[in-house]
Amino acid sequence: MDEIIRAVSKDGFVKISVVTARDAVQRANAIHHCSPTAIAALGRSLCAASMLGDLLKEENGTLTLRISGGGGLGSIIAVSDSEGNVRGMVSNPAFDLPTRPDGKLDVGGAVGRGLLRVLRSNGEGEPYCGVNEIVSGEIAEDVASYYAVSEQIPTVCAAGVLVDRDLSCLSAGGALVQLLPGAPDDLAARLEQNAASAPAVSSIYNGGTPEDAAAVYLAGIEYDVFDSFECGYVCPCSRARTTRALLALGKDELEDMYRSPEETSLGCQFCGRQYVYSKDEIKALAEKAARAKR
Repeated sequence: MDEIIRAVSKDGFVKISVVTARDAVQRANAIHHCSPTAIAALGRSLCAASMLGDLLKEENGTLTLRISGGGGLGSIIAVSDSEGNVRGMVSNPAFDLPTRPDGKLDVGGAVGRGLLRVLRSNGEGEPYCGVNEIVSGEIAEDVASYYAVSEQIPTVCAAGVLVDRDLSCLSAGGALVQLLPGAPDDLAARLEQNAASAPAVSSIYNGGTPEDAAAVYLAGIEYDVFDSFECGYVCPCSRARTTRALLALGKDELEDMYRSPEETSLGCQFCGRQYVYSKDEIKALAEKAARAKR
């Protein structure tokens, strides 16, 4: 399993979440059969969503990152619960680009420019949605920009995926550092210096731990780790949820499905699980929807 740790500086002005996410990214790749660039983009998004979901106060809350850059990968969606468990998808997982001149995967080019949306839900009512322009397409920079611009929270975000030659995930993880109100200027400068001198976060996790990542991004700052827990790639889809979604379509739509010569099959975009409904089951749902409408 993957792991998140949370820490706070002893002066109370800095908080950090760090996550190792190799298993989650490997699971996402097995489901979606991604190109190297696609799994790097999706994996970074999963890392970021996991750390942001960890910030949620509501036990049943969810956080969704929706990245619509207009590039060849299409949309990227990463969803996290309040315990850092994630699931995600990319519209065009087979899309790839040549590596950049520096030999790195061209995630920014594949994502493109457009909008990053952050949706938070407490499980009731309409979710809160924040929007910011994508500044680089490299995911972590875009998340940091969102928090700085849309929520006025100075943030350092790092997220990385190291892809092996056989397209397996060698390492994946991230770090999210936020400066709290009242922090002195020299502390902000220290965090910026640490981030600028930090090695690629994927290299930290290639043999390293979340504690190692925290030590890099909080170098020279005294801090305490106050929580750690396991997380992973978790999809909460079920036949019951799918049935509720079908009922929400209403009587007329369900009757159209019943008249179709084919069975009704619904697939989960996050885990690939298929839910098949016989014609008799669709007929029964249409009748139930009709009764509920009276």
